[in-house]
Order: sequence, then C-alpha cells, then structure tokens
Amino acid sequence: MKIDVRLDLVDEQLERAWQLYCVAFRHLNALTVQRHLMYRTEFDDVMTDRRIEKWLAYSDDGVMLGLATYTNQLSAWPLISPEYFARRWPAHYADNRIWYCGFVAVPGHEHGVFVKLIEAMYRHAEEHEGVISLDICRHNIEAYRLDRAIGTWLRRISGGKVRSEAADSQTFMTYETAPGLESAA
Repeated sequence: MKIDVRLDLVDEQLERAWQLYCVAFRHLNALTVQRHLMYRTEFDDVMTDRRIEKWLAYSDDGVMLGLATYTNQLSAWPLISPEYFARRWPAHYADNRIWYCGFVAVPGHEHGVFVKLIEAMYRHAEEHEGVISLDICRHNIEAYRLDRAIGTWLRRISGGKVRSEAADSQTFMTYETAPGLESAA
C-alpha cells in the first residue's frame, strides 16, 4: 500500500475520491443528526482547497482504498473554532502545529488502510511535536469504540507517548409533541 499526499484533486482522481467518500459515509446520514456526507459542491471545495491536505491510500496496483483530509490551517475547515485551539494550545497554534483531521474514509473497512492513514498523519504531526484533533460521532463510538481504538493505535505507534482526551461534545435533543404517534429507533 502507498500513501500519497496531495493539495488538490481534479478530474478522474476527484471523481474516484467522491465515489469512495460517498460509499464510506452515506450510511451515517440516517444514523446521526448532523449530516456526515458533504454535498458534492462542498466536497469539491474541500478537495480543491490547497490549505487542506488530501491523504490518499492506494493499493499496490493503483486502486484508491482510502481518503483523509488533514490541515493545520484551522480556519480552512468549516464549523471548528480556531479560537478554541488558540486558547488551549497558544504556542502550538502560533506555530501552526495543530492539525485537524476532517475525515478518514475507508469504505468496506479495507484491512489496515484506516490504521495506515492514521499512522501516517500521526507521524507528520509528531515530527513537529503537534496536536491532532478530530471528531467522532456517537454512532462510531458506540458501534466501533472508535475513540478508544484510535487512542490505542496512537499509543502503540508512539511508544506510549500520546495522551488523549475528549475535547468537547455536543448533544442533539429532540422533543416530540405527540409521543408514540411515529417514532423509529
């Protein structure tokens, strides 16, 4: 497997990335309140924004197996607050040593691809003694314990140096005005 880092994706590579991304995330839209699948225009904007790195995992025969986004230009990623990071890690923020991972898309859970992408991004931040942030939906925490799994992998990769913490959470509430008439689990 090979990992390639690009600043923008165009033409056929962009189309293959879109297809991979859709397969990886479409199912989450029915399981989470906040939309996890960007609209095509949003996706294209991210894929052509040169402030956001695109980390692509390819099989030995050139098939795209995974895609991740990664940036230390925090204002490039919508809906995160650079001010939070500036307050929490002022020196890291001033030196652009905080990275945000927007998503890691690996449809079909190809063996080892997710871990290899996570490791490659970790090594990049490690070179700069940086901080990595990402968000994980409750479904992926409950179904796959993804928060714990990533923490375990990073501690193993780092020789036990990585410290993780839940930085924030958001709870979406619903209030039914006529309970029992129609609700699906």
